[in-house]
Amino acid sequence: MRYLLLGIIFLPSIGVGLADTLLGSAWPTMYTEFLVPVSYAGAVSMTISVGRILANLQSGRLAGRFGTGVMTAVSVGVTAAAMFGSSASHSFLALCLWALPYGLGIGTLDASMNNYVALHYESRYMSWFHCMWGIGATLGPYLMGRALAGGGGWNAGYRWTGLIQAILTVILLASLPLWQDRQRAAADSTARRDGTLSLGQILRIPCGKTVMVMFFCYCAMEQTAGLWISSYLALHVGMPADTAAWFASLFFAGITVGRALSGFLTIRLQDEQMVRLGQCIAAAGILLVLLPLGEYAALAGLALVGLGCAPIYPCLIHATPARFGAENSHSIIGVQIASAHVGSCLMPPLFGLIAEHVSISLYPLYLLVLLAVMAVMHERILRHGGKALAEPADGIWPVSGMAPDERK
Repeated sequence: MRYLLLGIIFLPSIGVGLADTLLGSAWPTMYTEFLVPVSYAGAVSMTISVGRILANLQSGRLAGRFGTGVMTAVSVGVTAAAMFGSSASHSFLALCLWALPYGLGIGTLDASMNNYVALHYESRYMSWFHCMWGIGATLGPYLMGRALAGGGGWNAGYRWTGLIQAILTVILLASLPLWQDRQRAAADSTARRDGTLSLGQILRIPCGKTVMVMFFCYCAMEQTAGLWISSYLALHVGMPADTAAWFASLFFAGITVGRALSGFLTIRLQDEQMVRLGQCIAAAGILLVLLPLGEYAALAGLALVGLGCAPIYPCLIHATPARFGAENSHSIIGVQIASAHVGSCLMPPLFGLIAEHVSISLYPLYLLVLLAVMAVMHERILRHGGKALAEPADGIWPVSGMAPDERK
């Protein structure tokens, strides 16, 4: 039953990957239909990010009240409704309105699923869980391409994805007894204990701010790398635009393949070792891009950056219950993911301004700075032993419910 539930858990991750890539795949057709500038995709993306951040911050309270299984099924159902609503949109405003519930559904699902896998499964399954997102993200553009080629337009791509999400909702509802059995067997702290923390409490935990900065920098680096690869290769390295777009897939292939391989490596290596390994590989890749060694070195470097990114996010998430206490992990994972989305929302556009007004050649340096800050934050957390080490201002120990000298 444990592995049957794990297989069911993997399905929504594929669904999230499918949905996440629809906007980018369909936008060249959508913006001409809506008669808006091409840059307006940013407004839709930011609306989705706002929904995700709000949901991330509240996911701990919701799961604590309703249970992870119920919240997962409801979240996928909300996502399905948003897909169907988007497919029926006839104006840019309507598309933005449906982007908010989509963000709320995906955000709640993201935090709930990550917390559940971190609590109940080994680190390798967390890596494979995130690998499923990569599979979905690879299939999403293909599905949209089929819809466009078949004459159904971008609307059909959204409808097909909505249908897939609706089927997943039915599967998740049917699987609720498995979740309940698992929660009873493992005393699921997320649903059964009063460990919900507010944002203020998390900020007062030593390393609370540090872990938020760490996640901010990681997703800022990953999203900036993915968004500006093609432009860097075309404008700085000198590749033709179509060739640069094709080679940009090396980065995403590196992440997907890397997460599949990371699952096996975690059998031997601890989470912190996997994070350090990923950081070193990413740094080597960035240096290959930075040094004037030619286009082949740059391409190899971009693949290495993706490969290095692969284990970082899953292993950081998986380490959260051990660092901050299982009863508090859902709240803290929600804040971590919210911080990650803030980074992915703000930092890629910031580099766009730098590229436009200074030089796109600063791309690898920008990535290197973000990676360095993330690495420093990670080492600072490890020096604290991953636990809250100082008493909070209100005298309550929110992490693991005990003072440091009681944790053995």
